[in-house]
Amino acid sequence: MSSSVVPPVIPEGTPPEGRIPARYRAISTHLAIAPRVSVVIPAMNEAENLPYVFKTLPEWIHEVVLVDGNSTDNTVEVARELWPEVVVVPQHGKGKGDALITGFKACSGDIIVMVDADGSADGQEIVSYVSALVSGADFAKGSRFANGGGTDDMTPIRKLGNWALCSAVNAKFGARYTDLCYGYNAFWRHCLEDIDLDCTGFEVETLMNIRVVKAGLKVQEIPSHEYLRIHGASNLRAVRDGLRVLKVIMKERSNRRALRSRQTASKLTLVRGDGS
Repeated sequence: MSSSVVPPVIPEGTPPEGRIPARYRAISTHLAIAPRVSVVIPAMNEAENLPYVFKTLPEWIHEVVLVDGNSTDNTVEVARELWPEVVVVPQHGKGKGDALITGFKACSGDIIVMVDADGSADGQEIVSYVSALVSGADFAKGSRFANGGGTDDMTPIRKLGNWALCSAVNAKFGARYTDLCYGYNAFWRHCLEDIDLDCTGFEVETLMNIRVVKAGLKVQEIPSHEYLRIHGASNLRAVRDGLRVLKVIMKERSNRRALRSRQTASKLTLVRGDGS
């Protein structure tokens, strides 16, 4: 019978004879992990919100990657003051998707966590995401509508739109999501090879959710509470962005049908080649 005792945190020093120690990080009183955790924060003019964001980040994370979208305030300076080791990456393109893709490329950790810079996410929830991943999930997906989750920021029309789009994805791709357009997620870095992101806008979150299902990755939803943006105004536009999300859903559905057609044609060719 295997032991359920968590290995102790290994201090720096000479390793035991013949062993290469893993450098464990204690993330709670009952859990320690070896994987390094990178947190990616896309930000543009979020200097006032960053103190709230960084205050909730756990000390045990490996690195914070801040993607600066050409801020005109002191976003970068505030980030460096709050987290001296922060990795600042300039964004040369535009859009949230472009910012996230840029940040993912800069990560050195084994696990990547996506966190918004507006103060709406609680960094203390990261332990739940990481726990799901080290327990066997490939993709830990935040959900405001899973049991235990919630939101202070969604209007009734946005809730309706999110439900409709989520239902469409579940029906068309065989998913079982309770939330779709939410940016608080975590995953193993190697998953990027399977989902091959190529989306620059806000709809990148929907694209990720669809492609992890299409890739057959193991997804676990994590109940999460979304708080109100603390300072500034959101760039989100319900109708405009909802239509962009719908466009992504239809495009991915079309791509799936095209792939099935190619696979069927390939099988027929092989059968005919065998003389059957």
